[in-house]
Amino acid sequence: MEQPTPRTTAVVPWLLLLCLVCRAPQARAQPDHNDFISIDCGLPGETGYRDNTTSLYYTTDAGFIDTNAGINHNISAQYINPSIPTSLHSVRSFPSGERNCYTLGSLVSGFKYLIRGQFLYGNYDGFNRLPIFDLYIGVNFWTTVNISSSDAAVYAEAIMVVPEDSVQVCLKNTDRGVPFISGLDLRPLTIKLYPLANETQALVLLHRFNFGPTDETIIRYPYDPYDRIWFPFVDMTDWAEIKTGEKVKIDDELFQPPEAVMQTAVTPQLVSKNIEFTLDLQSFPSDLGYIHMLYFCELEHLPTNALREYNFYRNDVLRHSNYTPPYLVNDCIYSSEPFQVDQYKVSLNATTMSTLPPIINAIELFAVIPTTIQGTDTQDVSAITAIKEIYQVHKNWMGDPCIPKALCWDGLTCSYDVSKPPKIRNVNMSFNGLHGGISPNFANLKDVQYLDLSNNNLTGSIPDTLSRIQSLIFL
Repeated sequence: MEQPTPRTTAVVPWLLLLCLVCRAPQARAQPDHNDFISIDCGLPGETGYRDNTTSLYYTTDAGFIDTNAGINHNISAQYINPSIPTSLHSVRSFPSGERNCYTLGSLVSGFKYLIRGQFLYGNYDGFNRLPIFDLYIGVNFWTTVNISSSDAAVYAEAIMVVPEDSVQVCLKNTDRGVPFISGLDLRPLTIKLYPLANETQALVLLHRFNFGPTDETIIRYPYDPYDRIWFPFVDMTDWAEIKTGEKVKIDDELFQPPEAVMQTAVTPQLVSKNIEFTLDLQSFPSDLGYIHMLYFCELEHLPTNALREYNFYRNDVLRHSNYTPPYLVNDCIYSSEPFQVDQYKVSLNATTMSTLPPIINAIELFAVIPTTIQGTDTQDVSAITAIKEIYQVHKNWMGDPCIPKALCWDGLTCSYDVSKPPKIRNVNMSFNGLHGGISPNFANLKDVQYLDLSNNNLTGSIPDTLSRIQSLIFL
């Protein structure tokens, strides 16, 4: 059922082509955010840069991923042009390892974030082989990245509540080409934004469109303080643009569309026509369903004898009737719970009383995904991660140590209980060329039963703390 907010009425991985130039609209900018994370993956060296369009600072991916993971490349020169952001000029590819992960830290547990991956193949390897691979956020599946063109950027975006003070973004090889990534963004959101993103489910963006611009204008930061990317939806055949330079009041704490987006709209070129369009769902079937947000704002000061009133249909089913958008105030029709559909068609049909055709300013469409899979016990993760860093263990030690079972770290055996997070039970690091003393972090693996450090070059005595692990059977 479609629900209202105060002044509103309320319905990805999203994959969108980016071949457009971002242009600054005439709107009020917001200050930069120090808690944004903007990573240019594959950028050589350790020095970042400030993006010319957004003024956001992009850093290298050093420090976010293991130093031995992946290979840096530049895309082919033929794909570099003024319309391609600098952050897409380089990539990091992962020809080895089934799973390779970035770790984004310094987050706030229980807070909500927008996470976005960017992928531009650009024939970086000279092979013209377009890959398909999977993305995971932590241990939960995010989306499948399907690179269908060398010169089109693919974006994957999710909105989620993070359970810990860090989150991992993992690329998983599915034997359909070499995974790679061009950029990785993280943007904090207020906890009230997108209320259906919660502790048990995330939102994966399928489409986010700004209706009205007749050119290639893209709206993002600083005009959207959360750096959502609003692509133009242009149909010059049937629609006419409406726009205003007047201030639009954004009276909406649930979605907060940027003012620049709400200052444009489309309406049928013929007064007798309605608005109808279909958005693709085939790229992301969702067991949990979909949600949408349709944004409206009257931009014209109508005479007293004029009426703009219309009905909203989703897949030819009436969802909201006799709707009139408020003048210069943001309004939103949204879904309060996910809906199950095989296709997504929007129809805005004028009522018999209306003297004017319908309008629409913007739309967002998300798939809902579960985030209920539990990762390894956090204390075990902290302990084994510290051990990994001390001894510079590589192998397949990326991502979660125990989940999924098929990617459990080499040398580890875990216990699995449906009611509890997985725990590390056995650690076999024999014949690993370990140097130095025995780390006291082993003692933080409270449920470990078997610890084999034989045939290494370890020195010093066994820490007393290890002898106090009650579960330890073999050392």
